[in-house]
Amino acid sequence: MPHDQQHPRDAEPAAAGVQLNHTVIHASDRSLSAGFLATLLGLEVGAPFGPFLPIDLGNGVTLDYYAKTDEPIQPQHYAFLVPDERFDSVIARLEAVGVTYYADPHHTEPGRINRLFGGRGAYFEDPDGHNMEVMTRPYTRP
Repeated sequence: MPHDQQHPRDAEPAAAGVQLNHTVIHASDRSLSAGFLATLLGLEVGAPFGPFLPIDLGNGVTLDYYAKTDEPIQPQHYAFLVPDERFDSVIARLEAVGVTYYADPHHTEPGRINRLFGGRGAYFEDPDGHNMEVMTRPYTRP
């Protein structure tokens, strides 16, 4: 291509207009896992959509819980940005249901929160061992 012609994909920044729409979370019991997370985050589980049980995060992203019973669940990490004023209620819900939260992703600081990037954060496991994170400030990336 001649140097004076611009390739169509170079016309705008690569990330412009790209958004996450949904992701599938494998669970041994989709109702249990979806209900667990929805309760902790103060959200609702939606009506089943085919084999999926959705949680609408309110920003155009849906978590679609899918029952996977033919092999062990491979734990993943999911991080949720929550408003600062809702963070304490998430921690209170974790304590109310007896789920230990941690200040670090390796779960070595039980019952503590972190204060990364001027916010607050905590990690906890869902029923299938997914490492969930709640935080009030997004990570600052170089």
